[in-house]
Amino acid sequence: MSERESMPYDVVIVGGGPAGLSAAIRLKQLANAAGREISVCILEKGSEIGAHILSGAVIDPKALDELLPEWREMGCPLADVPVTDNQHWFLTKGGKFGMPHIFTPKFMHNEGTYTGSLGNLCRWLAEQAEGLGVEIFPGFPAAEILYNEDGSVKGVATGDMGVDREGNHKGDYQPGMELHGRYTLFAEGARGHLTKQLKAKFALEADCEPQVYGLGMKELWDIDPAKHKPGLVIHTQGWPLTDAYGGGFLYHQANGQVALGFVVGLSYRNPHLFPFEEFQRWKQHPEIRKYLEGGKRVSYGARAINEGGWQSVPKLEFPGGALIGCSAGFVNVPRIKGTHTAMKSGMLAAESVFDAVVADRAGDELGTYESTLRSSWIADELQLVKNAEPAVSKFGGTLGTILAGIDMWMRVLKIGLPITMKHKPDHTKLWRKEHCPKIDYPKPDGVISFDRLSSVFLSNTNHEEDQPCHLQLKDPSVPISYNLPLYDEPAQRYCPAGVYEVVGLDEGNPRFQINAQNCVHCKTCDIKDPTQNINWVTPEGGGGPNYPNM
Repeated sequence: MSERESMPYDVVIVGGGPAGLSAAIRLKQLANAAGREISVCILEKGSEIGAHILSGAVIDPKALDELLPEWREMGCPLADVPVTDNQHWFLTKGGKFGMPHIFTPKFMHNEGTYTGSLGNLCRWLAEQAEGLGVEIFPGFPAAEILYNEDGSVKGVATGDMGVDREGNHKGDYQPGMELHGRYTLFAEGARGHLTKQLKAKFALEADCEPQVYGLGMKELWDIDPAKHKPGLVIHTQGWPLTDAYGGGFLYHQANGQVALGFVVGLSYRNPHLFPFEEFQRWKQHPEIRKYLEGGKRVSYGARAINEGGWQSVPKLEFPGGALIGCSAGFVNVPRIKGTHTAMKSGMLAAESVFDAVVADRAGDELGTYESTLRSSWIADELQLVKNAEPAVSKFGGTLGTILAGIDMWMRVLKIGLPITMKHKPDHTKLWRKEHCPKIDYPKPDGVISFDRLSSVFLSNTNHEEDQPCHLQLKDPSVPISYNLPLYDEPAQRYCPAGVYEVVGLDEGNPRFQINAQNCVHCKTCDIKDPTQNINWVTPEGGGGPNYPNM
C-alpha cells in the first residue's frame, strides 16, 4: 500500500503558466455561472507562480480579452506598455537594413499588442484564479503520472522530498502527495517530461510531424533613460548566425528596462556552434550595443520553444486528460507569440472538461476539446504560418524567409501552396565534427557580453545539492565513448547554463561531468542530445531558477 496521502479533485492541472491558469479560471467561471461547485488545483514546480516563466514577451491580448474582458481596468501589469513601434531588421556584421511593413502580412505588425513580463502576467492570473477558489500549490512538481486499472489517467503524484543523491531517505524525508482528478490537464510547457511519457503511451504523435524547437536566451537590462523608448519592439535576423536559423529581439518595457534575447533553432548542424556565445556576440552588434552601453544587466534565463507549428500538434486528448498550451505546441513562430494561443487552448479544454464533469463523467476522452480547438482561431492562425519555420530551416535565413513570406501572403489571399512541409527531429540534424568548421568566439568583455556562470547567477537558480540528479543518462558511457569522438560532445556548448563539462581531457582521461545545480530547466539537453541519452526529470520541489519578472 502506498505511503502517499491522496487528495481528490474534479480537475488537476499540471503547470501554472498561462495555459494552466486560463483553464482554471475558465472552469471556475463556468461553475459559478451554472451555480455548481467544481474543485480545481494547479501544481507548479517553481517556488512560486512565475518563477520558471520566461518569454520575450510581446503578447497578443486576444485570449485575455475573452477570458477577462475588463483586464485593463483590473490592475493587470500587461496593460502598462502597449507596443507603439514595431521594427524588423536584417543584420550584417556591422550594419542593418529594415524590412518595410508593406512586405509583411498585417498580422505580423504587432498592432494592439503589449510588451511586458509574462511571469508577472502569470502572477496576476494566479491572483484571479485563487480569488475564484482555485487551489495553487507552488514548489510541488508533478513527478509521476498515475493510472487507473483501465489505463486511463487517474492524476499525478508529486515528487518525494528529502532523498539524497544515492536514493536514501534523509532525516527530513517526506513522501510525495497523490492528486486524483476526474480529468488531468497537462500544461507543462515545451518538452514537458510527463507530456513526453503521455505521447509515447497513447501514441499521440502517430499522425503528426515531430515537434522541433528553438533555444531562447533572455536578459533584462536597466538602460540609460535617454535611450529608453517604451513600446519600441525590434526583431532581428541575419548576423551572427550562418548555417543556423534564428534571430534576436529587443523590447523596451516598463521601468526603464529592455528585454533582449536570442533564439537559435535547435536543428543546427555544426556541433561546434555555441548558442549562448552567439547571443553574446549578437549583443556586440553596434545597433544593439548602442542601447546597452551605460546600462546594467539584471537578469538572465533560457528556455526551449516549440517551433513545429500546426503540423506538429499531436492528438490532444487521451483517457482521463488532455494537453494544453506548449505541452501541445501552439507557438506562432513568425509572430514569435504563443501566450494567446496557449491561453485559448486552456479555455477550450476547460469548457470541454466542465461539460464532462457536469455530465458526471470521468476518465474517458473528452471528445469535444480536440474538435473545437481544430476549428478555432488557433487553427486558423497556425495554418497561415505552418510552412514558415520549415522553409527557413531547410533553405536558410535569406531564401527561407522569402519563401516563407510568399507562402504566408498566398495563404492570407486564400491561394496557399497545396503543401505542408515536414520536420525531422532536432537531435538527428548534427553533422560529425570533422565536417564542420570550428567557430572562434571572442572572450566576454564583462560589460556587454558575459560568461555562462555569471549569467546563471543572475537567474537565481538553486537546487538542493544532495538529491538524485534530475539529468539522467540512459547510458553513462555514451558522452565519452560516442559523443566526444563524433561531435566533440556538443552538450558542452548547447547547454546555456554550463551544466555539462568534459574534464580531464588534457590528462588523457576524459570524464563527463554534470553540474545539475546550474540547470535552468530549459530542456535543451533532452531535445538536442544526438543519441537521446539525456532524460530530464523533475528535481526536488522548488528547485531551478527564480525569475523575478521574466
